[in-house]
Amino acid sequence: MSVSRIIATLSLAVVVGGAGYWAGKNDVGALLLRYVDDNGMATEAEPRREGTGAVIYYRHPDGLAEYSAEPKSTDDGRPFAPVRASEDIRLGAAGAVAPSLDTASVSPERKILYYRNPMGLPDTSKVPKKDSMGMDYLPVYDGEVSDSSTVKVSLGKLQRTGVKTALAEKTTVSRKIRVPGTVTLDERMISIVSMRADAFIEEVADVTTGDRIIKGENLFNFYSKEIAAAGAEYATEMRNGGKAGPDTGSALRLKNLGVPTATITSIAAERKVPQSIAYTSPRDGVVLERMAVSGMMAEAGDVLFRIADVSKLWVIADVPEYELGAVRMGAAVSVTVRNLPGTMFKGTVDLIYPEVQMQTRTTKVRIELPNPVGQLMSNMYAEVEIEAGAGNPVVAVPNSSVIDTGDRQIVFLDKGEGRFEPMDVALGVRGEDMTEITQGIAAGDRVVVSANFLLDAESNLNAALSALTADEANP
Repeated sequence: MSVSRIIATLSLAVVVGGAGYWAGKNDVGALLLRYVDDNGMATEAEPRREGTGAVIYYRHPDGLAEYSAEPKSTDDGRPFAPVRASEDIRLGAAGAVAPSLDTASVSPERKILYYRNPMGLPDTSKVPKKDSMGMDYLPVYDGEVSDSSTVKVSLGKLQRTGVKTALAEKTTVSRKIRVPGTVTLDERMISIVSMRADAFIEEVADVTTGDRIIKGENLFNFYSKEIAAAGAEYATEMRNGGKAGPDTGSALRLKNLGVPTATITSIAAERKVPQSIAYTSPRDGVVLERMAVSGMMAEAGDVLFRIADVSKLWVIADVPEYELGAVRMGAAVSVTVRNLPGTMFKGTVDLIYPEVQMQTRTTKVRIELPNPVGQLMSNMYAEVEIEAGAGNPVVAVPNSSVIDTGDRQIVFLDKGEGRFEPMDVALGVRGEDMTEITQGIAAGDRVVVSANFLLDAESNLNAALSALTADEANP
């Protein structure tokens, strides 16, 4: 091989090696691939369609995370690219804006007003933005803030948050008020045995305090000078052909002096007055008090016996003042006593006393109970359950659907398609499961019964955003 050919071969190797080194260092392969993608392959891709609608903001021409509400240029003089209302804006991982090519899926009339914090914080932005966790701010479109209190939730989010609804219905609202009580005697069924004229008590029957007696049973015998004179006058009238009758002449006088009807009839038949007259029990019952003693002198009005009929008793319950509005006359009542576990007595509210006790801030409520076999006794401690609430059907919703802030009470109405609207309501009786609504909604309205506090937070956020000034909210 000649010397010149050797020199030429070495020179060519040097040139090729240097060119390869330079191409590798400057990534010529990547540049060629980019050129092919941008030129050769671009002819096969679908041409990009321009967005429609008004310009809502401007983005950096190189796709950097730089935005402007007004026309702007880069440092090297290139204008920012306009982003129109029809373009679906998404922030990529590097902050670049990738507008959607499907403009038909976005209504050109929908205008983005501003972007709000995805975590519900009161923070808005005129242009797309990410929070500290890298989450995209959510766009708020024109028309979505016409009613700042209305909340709109996607179907997927509804399932994740567990929002449940129920219908407001007309039903009776009831609950039980549990209060202590005391068994007492029925005041209307207590009798006092006393003389209407001065008399001597000759003999007292073997009846003591606590004994049960029946109506007509003998209690004691007595002699009274005044009654004997009236009886003699009545006997004389009968012997002279007077007309017998308990309501005429001397017979009426004997009746007014308290002489039993049987004794008056005996005087009319035998035409004479007995030496002593028997006094009988005026009713069935229990002897509460015995003051009569054989041989005593009883003046008119002296109490000799006190007898109570215990076939009916009262229970006096102490109801707190704040519960009085739920108690009504005739309400059903269940009563239990400690010495009869498992036994329940049924009664009704007979009277609500018109007074509140100063010391306890309670009002006494009277319950009438039948006591045919005498199981209940006076002064027993009783546990009382009063059926409280509305007796007639009323509009009611589940208790969990009511949000009570103290100043206002609201429920969320399900307007359909993921829209919920808070409604101020006036509450009536609160039952164990249902609450009466006297104003605000009607029967058949669908209300939220679960996760309504999340909707309330979202509604408060919407109200706060709507309170922003136009310069703060509108881009």
